Amino acid sequence: MLKEYRKTATIKAEQFDGSEEMIKKYGIGKFKKFTQGNGESIFIVETTEGSFQLNIDDWIAIEDNGYSWTIKDDYFKKTYEEVEAK
Repeated sequence: MLKEYRKTATIKAEQFDGSEEMIKKYGIGKFKKFTQGNGESIFIVETTEGSFQLNIDDWIAIEDNGYSWTIKDDYFKKTYEEVEAK
């Protein structure tokens, strides 16, 4: 029988804004996109799952054990809600 489940673990997350401060904080590589000729930046973040493209407004999620991953903004807003820090 199919049942519904809710995530119970809490995570820490920060929305990526493209700032140099966040690039340094998370060790994000910044590369220029030359194929379209518009100079738009592509951001790459190293996580425990490997290298991923990170867009402005995506979220960087970190569990207490250091496991980290990226989450697209629309999915994050559908899946997570802010809780009071313990």
